[in-house]
Amino acid sequence: EDVDIPSRRVLITGATGLLGRAVFKEFNRNNWNAVGCGYRRAQPKFEQINLLDSVAVHEIIRDFQPHVIVHCAAERRPDVVESQPDAASQLNVAASGNLAKEAAGIGAFLIYISTDYVFDGTNPPYKETDIPNPLNLYGKTKLEGEKAVLENNDGAAVLRIPVLYGEVERLEESAVTVMFDKVQFSNKSANMDHWQQRFPTNVKDVATVCRQLAEKRMLDPSVKGTFHWSGNEQMTKYEMACAIADAFNLPSSHLRPITDCPVMGALRPRNAQLDCSKLEMLGIGQRTPFRAGIKESLWPFLVDKRWRQTVFH
Repeated sequence: EDVDIPSRRVLITGATGLLGRAVFKEFNRNNWNAVGCGYRRAQPKFEQINLLDSVAVHEIIRDFQPHVIVHCAAERRPDVVESQPDAASQLNVAASGNLAKEAAGIGAFLIYISTDYVFDGTNPPYKETDIPNPLNLYGKTKLEGEKAVLENNDGAAVLRIPVLYGEVERLEESAVTVMFDKVQFSNKSANMDHWQQRFPTNVKDVATVCRQLAEKRMLDPSVKGTFHWSGNEQMTKYEMACAIADAFNLPSSHLRPITDCPVMGALRPRNAQLDCSKLEMLGIGQRTPFRAGIKESLWPFLVDKRWRQTVFH
């Protein structure tokens, strides 16, 4: 049988991760020939590639000849970056620079996924032109990755995004969904950060932005440089936890707001809100309301199945 393979080709790194899976699905559903690569969890669905192996990276790009590469792979856990700085720098900086060089070599459009943590959170909202000042090593490695990408490929794009949630395979995959057990087990009180202002963003929305950016670029070579995308609902972790409880009709009186600056772990910016008007002006963007998105993401992890009847009927 002749299978009609779409002519537009996209390569997605980190396709096994929370964001990468959504990006792969989005391009796949919209008439792109999408190939995903991963490392530990790659087979059987995705190509297994160690991004630190420059020969393997060179080969997949030469063989597949993608028009677009969306680089989602990263060490994105700030506390892990602090404890394993060399490994994090290899993946977040060196591998990103090499990928940018390979993309430039075949004229592919690279979208490098970065973070709101490149800012110190003292003077939001942040435009793309504002001067970064990362507080933690994670933010520093992602900023160095941005520079490595743009130095090696002046036609590339950097897309900065904040905290993500979406369809998770495990609750620990997202700093938002990981709170669900604390919300559900209301027999013991749970301390929740009520200091850091966050803008939880659905991975489906980021995936749509990546596809729209790629399609706009296919028509207009001036689409490049740095961009911001973010949900627009400002919430602390405590407020997210209360919204999650509310979405599932669960009690929230056991959740306790902690308004002090956290002392444990890597430093976090107080409020690194991203100004998204540059993408909005291009007609790019999508925002899923938090309550709708979080309900869709979390209902498979609901412990008390009786609640399902009340939530969904």
